[in-house]
Amino acid sequence: MTTMEATVETFCEDRIVSGKKLAAHIEAEIMREIARLTEMNEIPPKLVTVQVGEDPGSTMYVRMKHKACQRVGIASGQFNLPENITEEELIEVIRTLNRDATVHGILVQLPLPKHINEERIISTIEPMKDVDGFSPTNIYRLFYGSELLGAATPQGIVTILDHLCSRLQGKHAVVVNRSTIVGKPLILMLLNRDLTVTVCHSKTVDLPSFTRQADILITAIGRRKSKEDPYFITADMVKQGAIVIDVATPNGDCDLEGMKDKVAFITPVPGGVGPMTITMLLKNVLSAYAFERAATNVLTSDAIDLGTYAS
Repeated sequence: MTTMEATVETFCEDRIVSGKKLAAHIEAEIMREIARLTEMNEIPPKLVTVQVGEDPGSTMYVRMKHKACQRVGIASGQFNLPENITEEELIEVIRTLNRDATVHGILVQLPLPKHINEERIISTIEPMKDVDGFSPTNIYRLFYGSELLGAATPQGIVTILDHLCSRLQGKHAVVVNRSTIVGKPLILMLLNRDLTVTVCHSKTVDLPSFTRQADILITAIGRRKSKEDPYFITADMVKQGAIVIDVATPNGDCDLEGMKDKVAFITPVPGGVGPMTITMLLKNVLSAYAFERAATNVLTSDAIDLGTYAS
């Protein structure tokens, strides 16, 4: 995957990385590519979100995704389904969207109600419409080195790193997370870039002894309930000149003020990885659309690999 031109000076100030500025730069590239392909094909890319229930957080995230689509020229639709929908009924909705040739991306907003098996639902999504990148097929493809439809948050993280470092090869990355949404796909993306990767988690003994070794520290613990709670990662836990990527929402894991003069770069919360996650979702919709249209896509290598991604 090739990254787009953006100098560090355009999105970093006083060692603090503005994910919002980098995301805006990439969105401009996405918007231009969507305009070109839409003019060529006479139909825009389309994302459909599926939300079950009325969880306020999920509603907010879905709204943000639709607003982002509107910014770059992606058409969007939404299914708002009742909390008591059955698993089989939800699967039938997804199968209908799989068959709809006008829909290029399908996103089921998580979490789902407890009576619904998330793994089964995600597995039902057509892999080349799975713009969240969580389906078994897309995880399998990531395992073999393809990031065409990689999970959005890990993609956002490695895109930041790709822009910060001209040479990532051989650097030691410590990831404090092992979730299926962030940690596990991120590990594969870092290995794709020839980094040495250490994984830490809630059962790791003596976490600071690992974080102090990191050239790149990526943390997504996310257990601070308020900004008054103590930080999980403090300045004494990072080495001089490290790059620190804080993925934890809504209050962050890292003491930014305490460590910003010690590190090379650090992402804030909010305004760091968050905006990049939404932008990588848009990029995935564009990639799925370009694949479906068998079009060359300047954002995802020289061309779509139809052999690798044949259903």
